[in-house]
Amino acid sequence: MLFGVLLFLSCKKETIEFDPIPSIEIVSVSPGSVTEYTQAVTITIKYTDGDGDLGENTSGVKNCFVTDNRIGITSGYRIQQLAPASSSVPITGTINIDIGGQGITDTSLTSQNVSFNVYVVDRQGHSSNTVSTSAISIHR
Repeated sequence: MLFGVLLFLSCKKETIEFDPIPSIEIVSVSPGSVTEYTQAVTITIKYTDGDGDLGENTSGVKNCFVTDNRIGITSGYRIQQLAPASSSVPITGTINIDIGGQGITDTSLTSQNVSFNVYVVDRQGHSSNTVSTSAISIHR
């Protein structure tokens, strides 16, 4: 009997707590080779946010930032709200970021490699870690 009580007490349900600061990782960047300005590039990221405030329903708000590592220019994109505003629940999933067609920045080249840095910002202003994609090739 005592053994049964000890076994019951030792079997506690563990709760997993996520950090309220969003965290991301690169899943993919595709396609790996594109023709200049004719094929859209998509970056897929995996996200985790402990309080569920990643994303925004207000148009014009930018909360996802992608930097072209060749020239250091950062473009902003909007991630739609992922959980109801009144909730505070951990969320995780994947997001596709369509960054459109890309061009060659050095006119003397017929092809060029590019990689991108990505980070997100939640509604409380917490910035995630910054992650880098693998390189893709752009051809004229």
